[in-house]
Amino acid sequence: MVKSNSGPIIRMAPASMGTHGAGGIECCFCRCCTCIHIVFLKTLPGVIKILETVIGGFIQSLLINYGLRHSATIGTAFEGALTTSSACFFTSSVLLACYFISEKSYRLIRASLFEMMFNAMACFFYLSSASFLAISTKMFLMAQYYILPGFEVYPAMTAAYMLSGVVGVLHGADAYFSYLHYKNTR
Repeated sequence: MVKSNSGPIIRMAPASMGTHGAGGIECCFCRCCTCIHIVFLKTLPGVIKILETVIGGFIQSLLINYGLRHSATIGTAFEGALTTSSACFFTSSVLLACYFISEKSYRLIRASLFEMMFNAMACFFYLSSASFLAISTKMFLMAQYYILPGFEVYPAMTAAYMLSGVVGVLHGADAYFSYLHYKNTR
């Protein structure tokens, strides 16, 4: 019988499983505030979630500051765009805060069906509301923009539907990455 001199086999957990050791803020020779998950902000899902939140808030601001006075002219496209942006902005903000504060929340929520379904639905709602707002903006506001001097609603609504398309694509990418994460944790 031949004896093997190899020692115990040590298996390292994959880096994607957790970043607990990297949590917090490095200060001199130690880490402070290890309860926050700042590493998340440096990952691709973190950057996408930040962009979703910031652009979603900007869209909501455009719609409220410029489109609210002309909501009767724009019609239900305005209401759909405002509802979509406010709901998705709020949910993305809550998710971003949870992911930033707790790595455990990130691992649990990101691996759940909720994140994938939310992003897929947000993608659909943003893209459909963007197309509906684009049609309404072109039909009802373009003529007034060329006739009335200083009519700034048309450029604001144009920016709102274009940014809604961008955020819709971001949510679609986030849904795909959430799906991959969901599939890998099963």
